[in-house]
This record gives sequence, structure tokens and C-alpha cells, in this order.
Amino acid sequence: MPAQPELNTSAFRAFVDEYRVHCLWFLRQDYDPVTAAECESVLRLIEQHGDRQAFLRAAEFRQWLSPRSNALSADC
Repeated sequence: MPAQPELNTSAFRAFVDEYRVHCLWFLRQDYDPVTAAECESVLRLIEQHGDRQAFLRAAEFRQWLSPRSNALSADC
């Protein structure tokens, strides 16, 4: 299985900062997600409170967070 590319953290932080005021106003202003779970949570919030463009861009970042596996299905 090929290694999963690293999440571009600077691009992700820029994305979060771009939508911080509109979508994440209720979080601390200095909050930066670190773990995969925190990043996923922030992506969900941006999708819920953002516009269509935010939703589409969050989906792109989510691909970096999703575990990749080529394991056989349990149904086989």
C-alpha cells in the first residue's frame, strides 16, 4: 500500500483561518486543530456553517485525513 501523503498543514491552517470568523466564531480565536479528530471536527463545522465553496474545499482536505486501505472486504 502506498504511503498516504502528509496533510499540508499550512494550507489547512490557512483554510481554517479563512473560515474562522464566519464558521468557527464560537471557538477560541487561537484554536488550531492538531489531531485528526480535531481536524475532522473543524471540517464538519465549516461544512455545516459555510457556503458551497467551503463545503467543497472541506471535502478535499477530508481526503487527506481519511485512512486509506486496500484490505479485502470482510464480505469476500
